[in-house]
Amino acid sequence: MSDPRPAIVLLSGGMDSATCLAIAREAGFACHAISFRYGQRHASELVAATAVARALGAASHRIIDIDLASVGGSALTDAIAVPKGRSDDTIGDGIPVTYVPARNTIFLSYALAWAEVLGARDIYIGVNAIDYSGYPDCRPEFISAFQATARLGTTLDDLTMRAPLQHLDKAAIITRGIALGVDFGLTQSCYDPGESGAPCRLCDACVLRLRGFAELGLVDPVMGASER
Repeated sequence: MSDPRPAIVLLSGGMDSATCLAIAREAGFACHAISFRYGQRHASELVAATAVARALGAASHRIIDIDLASVGGSALTDAIAVPKGRSDDTIGDGIPVTYVPARNTIFLSYALAWAEVLGARDIYIGVNAIDYSGYPDCRPEFISAFQATARLGTTLDDLTMRAPLQHLDKAAIITRGIALGVDFGLTQSCYDPGESGAPCRLCDACVLRLRGFAELGLVDPVMGASER
């Protein structure tokens, strides 16, 4: 029996990337997870990423150091307040200050380099175009354009970018993850957690996450029931 094909999976430690890793594993890939310590205020997500990679049987897991805080320009990497308590209608209207300039382009470039080293022809990323808070680098057009660039600029002329959550909302992602055995209690989504890692429950990421569980009649294993 031949060894499973390798795939690179971007793993932030959040619920989307955890589900994406589970999907890649179900597809039969040997999953090599990659996370980034990029100067984000919510570095507790890396603890979550490590736990998720272990729980879902990643073939390997690397944490790459990048200093995006030296660039700034985002509430996640700079002295800018994280928006709290925004309405569902407001979330997704325009590009919020939690957008990190060119983050997915940079992350995917590292993932592409590792793919070329491993001979992996598949890169998984957990972006989606529904609950994406207005981030331009989560759009299907971006993923398609990056695939074209990757095929032109590396030896991987048959590389496939896989974004299996692209058209799913949070409730659908949770449903898929549960079916695949994802322990969402290990994940961390909050943009502005406390020193202990406790979620704020008020940032956009917390609001979207709580709403997803509430729509399914479920209690979030990290944050408890929604108060909205």
